[in-house]
Amino acid sequence: MLRLILVIPLIGHGLAHISGFVASWTNNDAGFAPRPWIFSSRVSLGSPLGKVFGLVWLAASASLTASGVGLILQQHWWVTAALLGSILSLVVILPWWNSVPPGARIGAAFDVVLLLLLATPLKETALRYLV
Repeated sequence: MLRLILVIPLIGHGLAHISGFVASWTNNDAGFAPRPWIFSSRVSLGSPLGKVFGLVWLAASASLTASGVGLILQQHWWVTAALLGSILSLVVILPWWNSVPPGARIGAAFDVVLLLLLATPLKETALRYLV
């Protein structure tokens, strides 16, 4: 049961990252504000750098979603996928903080919690309850 409590947000957060890819590679409204990233007013999601970040959003999506599936299937690699996905997620959310939908900020908090649970001494305790 505790496993499902983590699986659902892992997969949901992973799928939500597709919006960053869509926002940077298409003209579809994916919920992002038309604001530049935090480092320069000349860089937007549709710019070449924004498209690179779109690919990282896609990688975060794949990694987080795979980690949820790996956890369901009780695969040992799910932790690595979750850590990688959380790091990639923060890498793409933080520079676009002014543009991301409000849910992405909740996602960033989820990433921090995952990192605290899986990359600190809390890992052994967390895994005992999840596996």
